Amino acid sequence: MIEAAVNENFFTDRSGGGCIQDNRLFCPGWVADNYDRYVDPTLQHLVLVGSAVAAGFLIAFALAIFAHRHRWLQTPFLAGTGVLYTIPSISFFFLLLPITGRGALTAIIALTAFNLQIIFRNVTNGLRNVPSNVTEAATGIGMTPAQILWRVELPLALPEIIAGLRIATVSTVALATLAVFANGGGLGTEIVTGSNITFKTGIIVAGSIAVIMAILFDAVLLLIGKLLAPWKRKQALA
Repeated sequence: MIEAAVNENFFTDRSGGGCIQDNRLFCPGWVADNYDRYVDPTLQHLVLVGSAVAAGFLIAFALAIFAHRHRWLQTPFLAGTGVLYTIPSISFFFLLLPITGRGALTAIIALTAFNLQIIFRNVTNGLRNVPSNVTEAATGIGMTPAQILWRVELPLALPEIIAGLRIATVSTVALATLAVFANGGGLGTEIVTGSNITFKTGIIVAGSIAVIMAILFDAVLLLIGKLLAPWKRKQALA
């Protein structure tokens, strides 16, 4: 059973505010009195998302680079990451519990696995879409395969790589709420156990924090993409 992290005064506090008696959808007074209860879950959520996306990017990026040099590996890598992506999320958490135990590590492993398909596909597509005449010209001026990869192909593939990273990050913010089922912390504790799934205000606040977090992550990655690929801005303005 999942241990409910419910403060003993939680039901008394919200009852005293009249939220239960009036069956209100949202109780601003309760939020003002209890906003601090969301600080730790929010920080835990940030750690879960940041760790999973970083690990997923490193693994998927390495696989994509390797598959780019050995094209026959793209199909099995894509199929393998696809299998991981299609496993029902809650089932994945429970399957890992006997191996990694309860805690953030189990949640991070599962969230990382869900990132691989998205990031791998975008990196390989970005590299594949680099015009052949560009790589041929780079070869013609004496650049080595490694130089072509890092100085030509990856910079040109960057917009698609960032796009995949944005999708993976936003989806991870949502999936990380399920970490509560592995006792991994995060905002899911306030949605499932902290609010006992009956207190609408608690669910709305925790859900809103997750939405805002996803928007901010997406905005930051979008800005990074524009800074690293300034030629795309010029093309858009042309």
